[in-house]
Amino acid sequence: MPSLFRRKTEDDATPAPVSPVEEVNPARPKGYTPSKKELGVVTPKRTTNQRRVVEPAPQNRREAYKKMRERQKIERAEASAGMRAGDERYLLARDRGPERALVRNIVDSRRTVGTYFFGGAIIVLIGSSTRMPTFIQAAANILWALLAIGVIVDSILISRKVRRLVRERFPKTTQRMGSLSLYGLMRGLTFRRMRVPKPAVKIGDQI
Repeated sequence: MPSLFRRKTEDDATPAPVSPVEEVNPARPKGYTPSKKELGVVTPKRTTNQRRVVEPAPQNRREAYKKMRERQKIERAEASAGMRAGDERYLLARDRGPERALVRNIVDSRRTVGTYFFGGAIIVLIGSSTRMPTFIQAAANILWALLAIGVIVDSILISRKVRRLVRERFPKTTQRMGSLSLYGLMRGLTFRRMRVPKPAVKIGDQI
């Protein structure tokens, strides 16, 4: 029994641990937030120079005009590259929107007769000259008729596919179907390498 009382007395006499913040200044107001220095937290110093480089002002009007031309040249190059890549920030109003992107993919995923139309038109123009023999003129006229029929049939197929896929994937679209079909037809008449934005799909890809 005496040993138990003595042990309890020793435990009671042991002071409670005090946090480092309380030892520094116990008279701080309630809700005080200690600083990193008081807590012993070391803040790393900045090793990189974060000063902003200010471009010097032009000395005269000629230098200012030169800098403006250089800046415009860079901006045009960025806009042209963004337009070819299909970046919405640089696209023209006629090319913006998910519906237009879908129409471009529909046209670019197939071979169109329109891409051969202008090349064939040049051949027809040369072959139909009065200086050419009669059989060449006749062949040129037949070629012209075949190209015209091919373009009409291909345009109908593209228009039908554009209308069907746009209605399936964008049922709440506000775009006019006639405008989207015409957009696809005009793209189909352009050579593949000259199309802007450039094709994002390959020929034969499923859309």
